[in-house]
Amino acid sequence: VRRSLFVGFEIILSFLVYPMKKGSSKKNSVPIYDIILMVLGAGAYFYFVFNFKTIIGHATRISQTEVIVGVIGILILAETCRRVVGIPILCVATFFICYAFYNGLGQGREFAVVLKSVVYNLFYTTGGVIGTPIGVCSTYIALFILFGAFLEATGISEFFIQLANSLAGASTGGPAKVAVISSALCGMVSGSSVGNTVTTGSVTIPLMKKTGYQGEFAGAVEAASSTGGQIMPPIMGAAAFLMAEMVGVQYGEIAMRAIFPALLYFTGIFITVHLEAKRLGLKGIPKDELPKFGPLFVRQGYLLIPLIALVAMVMMGYTMSRAAIIATALAILVSMPNKETRMNPTRFINALEAGGKNTLSVAVACGVAGIIAGVVTMTGLGQLLISAIVGVAGDRVIVALFLTMLTCIVLGMGVPTTATYCIMAATCAPILMSPEIGVEMLAAHFFVFYFGIVADITPPVALAAYAGSAIAKGNPMKTGINATKLAIAAFIVPYIFAYSPAMLFVNVTSVWEVIQIVLSALLGIFGVAAGLEGFVLRKMNWLYRIVCLVGGLGLMIPGAISDLVGLVLIGGVFVIQY
Repeated sequence: VRRSLFVGFEIILSFLVYPMKKGSSKKNSVPIYDIILMVLGAGAYFYFVFNFKTIIGHATRISQTEVIVGVIGILILAETCRRVVGIPILCVATFFICYAFYNGLGQGREFAVVLKSVVYNLFYTTGGVIGTPIGVCSTYIALFILFGAFLEATGISEFFIQLANSLAGASTGGPAKVAVISSALCGMVSGSSVGNTVTTGSVTIPLMKKTGYQGEFAGAVEAASSTGGQIMPPIMGAAAFLMAEMVGVQYGEIAMRAIFPALLYFTGIFITVHLEAKRLGLKGIPKDELPKFGPLFVRQGYLLIPLIALVAMVMMGYTMSRAAIIATALAILVSMPNKETRMNPTRFINALEAGGKNTLSVAVACGVAGIIAGVVTMTGLGQLLISAIVGVAGDRVIVALFLTMLTCIVLGMGVPTTATYCIMAATCAPILMSPEIGVEMLAAHFFVFYFGIVADITPPVALAAYAGSAIAKGNPMKTGINATKLAIAAFIVPYIFAYSPAMLFVNVTSVWEVIQIVLSALLGIFGVAAGLEGFVLRKMNWLYRIVCLVGGLGLMIPGAISDLVGLVLIGGVFVIQY
């Protein structure tokens, strides 16, 4: 009942806010056809709410009226998705629904019977539209999005940018490092790689270009860093809550295990922009133009209180809903000392509006992702995918991982973070967890989540990279290629924890083992970044670059022998360069 009510109200709000096409309606007016669609769409879900006991009593034998109501509900949710989220996820969902009909008709059943089965599974059960994604969205994600909106209203994004400037602005290639740090911090709150690229990129990209970075490189740094915000604990683009629900572990554990891979990701980008700045001889921003860390932190450090309190409450065992509500109240309180961000009635309403709009896009995407997951369950498509990939890969795990990676990138193109994870968890994670491949459950879910996310910077549909290139006035494809190179850690790390989940601190036996994994992996990511950039202390030829890449990979793979080989190779190149 709660989930159906939630979807019904999301449809009403979506039709009130989003017109059929941009600029197609007058301000503060809703066309009659939108009102009709809104009433029909929301009415379908409210019909389920008011008649749920009767519908449950029917079980699979739903009436003709209920079939029509279900079809209307699914079609108008699809139209809502087109308006609010965009075409890519709708294309994926359409393909899956077509497959459901193809599968049913292929078994010799009549169209009417197949239609009733599809509508029942996708509309009237908790395995379709009102499945786990909508359940988690209505329970946790909406509250955390609201928390993020109130936190934004306190001016924390500007504080993060100033904080990053004070820490790294004056160093070699400072503006690019500022982009990495500020995007990592803002990305925790924003939950959108494209939104984060546009928000922080409008400040950092012009600064990078002014310092001397090429437009394509500047746009790529911002796009790769903003995309990394989706894998950054504690919020991880709201996917952490879904992962906790689907894997069956505490949210705090998901956030804790995500820390080190995220650290590796951003370290890789940070090292690459440093080496690029060294190679080009770029300087930082003059110190007299930058804020000083101490006074800045004393003046505005209190803005971090809601975020710190949120993490502390979750770790202490508070329910996620209660933690989000208390943290939101704290965000309102910390806005009071500053006159510019003080939460007066207008700002309060604006924060509610921003939270509501952001919730619309996530909720609608979750509903459509539920359809995709429902088709996978209903048709047994997951088992077919497992059989196909295992059939091609045989007993070669690396081939199975590579094919799964390609599937994740294709399915994740242009799809929002939460929906990306829902799709990956339903279609790709079971492939890796199958007995033939045998990847540990948590590692499998992290693997598919990472590769679904990097679709935002992987050509040809690299939405975050295209957003960065638009601000930088650079070539979109070159920006996408540069962003992929910068985010190389996201293409390597998942393979490593698929083979050895020790990087996620799974099955780790001692503190020394954790320290060894952290140090060797950080040194390894330096080797990989140096090999790709072709520079350490001076330019390297192709042979030294290959040696650095091999040594870096050796250090990133957990194990004493591989660490030793990697250390010797990278150490040797460094000595020769010196």
